[in-house]
Amino acid sequence: MAADLGELLVPYMPTIRVPRTGDRVFKSECAFSFDSPESEGGLYVCMNTFLGFGREHVERHYRKTGQSVYMHLKRHVKEKATGAAGGGAIPRRRNGKVFLDLELNRDFNGEDYEYEDEAKLVIFPDHFEIPLPNIEELPALVTIACDAVLNAPSAYKKQEPESWEEEIQVSRHARSLRQLDNGVRIPPSGWKCQKCEMRENLWLNLTDGAVLCGKWFFDGSGGNGHALEHYRETNYPLAVKLDTITPDGADIYSFEEEEAVLDPHVSEHLSHFGIDMLQMQKGTENGHHTDNKPRPRVSEWEVIQESGMKLKEVYGSGYTGIKNLGSSCYLSTVMQVLFSIPDFQRMYVGNLQRIFDYSPLDPTQDFATQMAKLGHGLLSGQYSKPPMKSELIEQHQQKGISARMLKALVSRGHPEFSSNRQQDAHEFLLHMINLVERNSAGSENPSDVFRFLVEERVQCCQTRRVRYTKRVDYCIQLPAPFEAASNREELLAYEVKRKEAEENMRPPPEPVRARIPFTACLQAFTEPENVPDFWSSALQAKSAGVKTSRFASFPEYLVVQIKKFTFGVDWVPKKLDVVIDVPDFLDLNRLRATGLQAGEEELPDLMPPIVLPEDTRDNSMSSLDSPEIDEAAVMQLAEMGFPLEACRKAVYYTGNMGPEMAFNWIIAHMEEPDFAEPLTLPSMIDPGPSAGDSPTGAALLGNSPPEESIAILTSMGFPRTHSIHALKATNNNLERALDWIFTHPEEEEESDALSDMADTEPNDNAFSNANSHSDSTLSPDGDASGPRVKDGPGRYELFAFISHMGASTMSGHYVCHIKKEGRWVIYNDHKVCLSERPPKDLGYVYFYHRLSSS
Repeated sequence: MAADLGELLVPYMPTIRVPRTGDRVFKSECAFSFDSPESEGGLYVCMNTFLGFGREHVERHYRKTGQSVYMHLKRHVKEKATGAAGGGAIPRRRNGKVFLDLELNRDFNGEDYEYEDEAKLVIFPDHFEIPLPNIEELPALVTIACDAVLNAPSAYKKQEPESWEEEIQVSRHARSLRQLDNGVRIPPSGWKCQKCEMRENLWLNLTDGAVLCGKWFFDGSGGNGHALEHYRETNYPLAVKLDTITPDGADIYSFEEEEAVLDPHVSEHLSHFGIDMLQMQKGTENGHHTDNKPRPRVSEWEVIQESGMKLKEVYGSGYTGIKNLGSSCYLSTVMQVLFSIPDFQRMYVGNLQRIFDYSPLDPTQDFATQMAKLGHGLLSGQYSKPPMKSELIEQHQQKGISARMLKALVSRGHPEFSSNRQQDAHEFLLHMINLVERNSAGSENPSDVFRFLVEERVQCCQTRRVRYTKRVDYCIQLPAPFEAASNREELLAYEVKRKEAEENMRPPPEPVRARIPFTACLQAFTEPENVPDFWSSALQAKSAGVKTSRFASFPEYLVVQIKKFTFGVDWVPKKLDVVIDVPDFLDLNRLRATGLQAGEEELPDLMPPIVLPEDTRDNSMSSLDSPEIDEAAVMQLAEMGFPLEACRKAVYYTGNMGPEMAFNWIIAHMEEPDFAEPLTLPSMIDPGPSAGDSPTGAALLGNSPPEESIAILTSMGFPRTHSIHALKATNNNLERALDWIFTHPEEEEESDALSDMADTEPNDNAFSNANSHSDSTLSPDGDASGPRVKDGPGRYELFAFISHMGASTMSGHYVCHIKKEGRWVIYNDHKVCLSERPPKDLGYVYFYHRLSSS
């Protein structure tokens, strides 16, 4: 028999590998489904790629790759015999090494169940089976490979030490950090860089209290690198990112060690500058962060989770829960809501077979595959069946699915979502929308249902002249104006009682929440706000300015976030203890933008002067011939290790639209032979303001706009000819070209009519196919009000909301309520129940769908 097995395996020996360091062995879950070794069909692990497949998906992998040898893993779970010892009985196994690193299902009680693990090699297509272990009969290489697979840690356990927070080490400067007694005190808000006045990605130097901007990062946060420059001038090594400070810690960077670090003394170092971060001590319970110290908001947990009520569990399609992986409820709630929207269902579940058939060789790294897998898991009902008395042993399979594979993919490289800490559900929603956008080029984009245009009107307070611009958004953020509370007298009385109890050392009274009308939140959204550092093109100088915002279009699905979180004067993150009277129906038509009004005079279309450091100018070009290039963006890219000349070209060809756009250009062109050659232009025309402002300005530019700029505009959904026209009219300035397109919609029909005569040179840029679906997503009334905007009436009905419990978005717990089949359902991790009292007034993010005009 030994010889027979050896001969049988000879043709397949070149395809059988031994897992090496760095190989991930997926032996706990199928790449396409939530089948596992505990499922009825078990799990098949490819002996070449080490990917896992359920019974219905392994044939696809065999057909696609020709890989014939798989290890079949099966876990048999059964109840212990009546009368078996209940204390400390060791579960029986056929092989003690099999699945050693597979975690036991948490729904099992070790005293009631036992399990046996079974492994065998299966050869496709004939399904010939070889039981394991079979050391004497198998070739040595096969035995070694099988043993390595069985003993390898699961893919997820292997990733855990690589998570963001596990990598961080204590800084060598933490214990002996010198702090200057210079009297610096940092306010809880209103920060800006001391050198360039940026207001995001700001870092506080822990030695002298300097607040300076960081560099540009892959997550999109911007900066000019002044914090790093400050270190080079002073050698002060540690800085903390200002918007990350919570009672649990903060993001700290060591310039000298060139990595993120831990500072065990960060609370003392922050208190030196008046920042008190440790007034709230945290603990954990069941994977959710809770407060050890009693807080007035304690009943919020009970109200939002509808505790104390006998909620009826529901099962079937659309009623599948998602297991908590340890502070992952922010992901679970967002994905439950997304897959309750028909467009996401149609895109990922409706196209399931096509997505799976065309998935890459490693489907665990493919966004569409993992979205389809999760969507099918939630909507198929396959993992949400009511328990049967005769199937006690199967109950563990009905308690939700695990989103580990999707979480690992969508959080990869993200410093927050790749950690095991709790995160902001609203930020994760925007992160997912961004990923859907990036992975939908050339096909239907389901996130278009959230996309809308905001018209911003800015007025110069001195000249009274105005400028109207439009920007794309996916969510409106509404303030919660405390002063508009409808129960102010009750709040004042509570405050008096609270102070009396504090002075007399008595227990505090029952808390009273401020009740704020939703109309007051909307009113605060439309109120004029001051524009910091406003540059008036009429005065050619900085001036006071005010901005108001309106809807230039209404999305199909409206996302509303209530801004409940702020910082107290002591820097402790503070959640506003408010309830919002959120309506089931909304009519926002009165908030639709009106555009330039009669009697209003527009601000001149002039750009503010760009102030560049003299020493960063490229001496290879004379000042007369040098095009306008954002040198700050050039230096940010150069600091990432790219050649300086390539960075200059990238910034120029993307129209000074920022380092992120330029970075994409670099990635697309870095293989070209002239990648690092100096920027050379066939002819340079003086880009005076008259060319861009004049209707005939396009005639001054004989050359076609850069192909990269055209591709960027067409990727946003604009027709190619219209994009070329806009660029020519604005001297190839991308930002002004966008404004031009929004202010010249009437020319789009003419552009479309001329499209057949337009330049039809092939464009192999990846963005070029993105405009193939733009026309179908313009507003239904024919008004091309913007790229990929599904405009319509502004009347909505509430269908879902995500609620947060706890004092900070970085701790606590999230649940969501979704209205399905005319009834509200609560999704609390793996538990899915009919809601008795949906706490609509305590929500954090609300989702509305548009009502038909009929």
